[in-house]
Amino acid sequence: EVQLVESGGGLVQTGGSLRLSCATSGFTFGDYAIGWFRQAPGKEREGVSCFSSRNRTTYYVDSVKGRFTISSDNAKNTVYLQMNSLKPEDTAVYYCAAASSLYRTNWYSRIGYSYWGQGTQVTVSS
Repeated sequence: EVQLVESGGGLVQTGGSLRLSCATSGFTFGDYAIGWFRQAPGKEREGVSCFSSRNRTTYYVDSVKGRFTISSDNAKNTVYLQMNSLKPEDTAVYYCAAASSLYRTNWYSRIGYSYWGQGTQVTVSS
């Protein structure tokens, strides 16, 4: 059974930090790219970051560059998203997702991702 489970969300003040975890199982972790998406109330889901194990590359949406860092621990089949200098506009439900291939697919597009977690709430207060 393929499973992705997010954790680490919570309530923080502006400028605070959180580290999200995405624990995966049921597929070959190293063959997939893992992306982080978020969806704020009333807004569409957007890609935040992505880590490609095969290509050893990372991607970030412009709004989080310099503040968020994605990393992967293959031994634990887990991807992390370290979020620093959080802003109220970062408030959203954060989802992790797995893509078997991003060929001809933008990393920030949902269409390339086959599996999704349940999401974890991140709330940043001012």
